Amino acid sequence: WLRVLGYDAIISPTLDDGQMLQTARQQGRVLITRDTCIPDRMVVKSGQVEVLLLRSDDFREQMREVMVALELNTSRSFSRCIEYNAGMAAIDRALVPDRVPEFVFDNHRQFSQCPVCSKLYWRGTHWRNMVGELADMMKGS
Repeated sequence: WLRVLGYDAIISPTLDDGQMLQTARQQGRVLITRDTCIPDRMVVKSGQVEVLLLRSDDFREQMREVMVALELNTSRSFSRCIEYNAGMAAIDRALVPDRVPEFVFDNHRQFSQCPVCSKLYWRGTHWRNMVGELADMMKGS
């Protein structure tokens, strides 16, 4: 969901706690976790959040926690590939007719493409559903 919001986010399920902390520090990232042991090992830098310990088990509430704690907003939503984390690039509509269903091509004018995986994105039903989910997260539903 951080990528949906347009934020650079990595997932590292194979790294151990120490490796995650080291990677976060080296890359200037915030480590978001539910592991209550990780914050105990942190040295807090001058006011900079290095670890955000999530309290809730519900992903919507977790997103609210992250958005409030890190002061995130939705201004750059849908600007990153959800799978590869890369920034999207607009692609000329004339280049996509053979890559999307005819109905999609006939009903959409703007398309974006991931520069890594070449996946196409457009503002269809799935996009509308995600916008609704983001709105629910923002208002606390």
